[in-house]
Amino acid sequence: MRALITGGAGFVGSHLAETLLDRGHEVLALDNLATGSIDNISHLKGRAGFAYAIESVTNEPVLAELIDRSDVVFHLAAAVGVKLIVEEPVHTIETNVHGTEVVLKHANKKKKLVVIASTSEVYGKSTAVPFREDADLVMGPTPKHRWAYACSKAIDEFLALAYWKEKKLPVIIVRLFNTVGPRQTGQYGMVLPTFVRQALAGHPITVFGDGTQSRSFTYVGDVVDALVKLVQEPRAVGEVFNIGNGAEISIADLATKVKALTRSESPIVTIPYDQAYEAGFEDMPRRVPDIGKLRTLIGYEPKVQLDEIVCRVIDYFRKR
Repeated sequence: MRALITGGAGFVGSHLAETLLDRGHEVLALDNLATGSIDNISHLKGRAGFAYAIESVTNEPVLAELIDRSDVVFHLAAAVGVKLIVEEPVHTIETNVHGTEVVLKHANKKKKLVVIASTSEVYGKSTAVPFREDADLVMGPTPKHRWAYACSKAIDEFLALAYWKEKKLPVIIVRLFNTVGPRQTGQYGMVLPTFVRQALAGHPITVFGDGTQSRSFTYVGDVVDALVKLVQEPRAVGEVFNIGNGAEISIADLATKVKALTRSESPIVTIPYDQAYEAGFEDMPRRVPDIGKLRTLIGYEPKVQLDEIVCRVIDYFRKR
């Protein structure tokens, strides 16, 4: 197949491009490099079946042409990272909602399959852990900009499912849970690469909040493998899937693990949310997926567990 990846020079997008090429598919990557990096795809230049365009997903003539040339669209382009979301809420909402709007509009003209990358953030303040795809979404109040990202991605989901229901555009929605691995930057608030870089540099490892908040981390290779399998499964169309790893760890324990695996002397310090982000910042206390639906459909099981994930990220940064 020929796949268009919006956000193709991003962390997940570049890994997806690499995997598709390795499996004999063709890849068109579209990225405006706002949060992606040309370095992420530099090793793919010159490979048979790979092409890229440095352009925004909202450039409709360019987008329409690339969609026409593709069999499937992986829509990964989005504003990402808690730091960016808090500092640039207008950019976050406009990028996520309008970007998805134009992708669906042009894909619908030729009924091209679209995979919409959503997020575990949509579960918001829900305490029904592990999160199931059919569970209620519990959002915070609108004055808390932290929830703008979750709401924008929920709108993306509603719009995609509306296109499927009303116009029969084939769509698949995936909710990604804390995807990590090589090439991920901590620039926009991603916790694991931030901890690793701090530990390797001998700087304090900064835990925001009290550290009791927990997450489940998924290796990017496991996520990409699931994405490729889903687009080859007709029963996935019109459905929502969690992609994650059920293993849960507190952020404080993650900091301790990173310190041990890097053999770092860095102290672990806590920084109140008000100082790290903004006054009144709210966080999700737990974020753990139920992956039963994905397991039943495509036999999904995460292969790379946390210790190995952390070691791979450490190796990546040491080589850099």
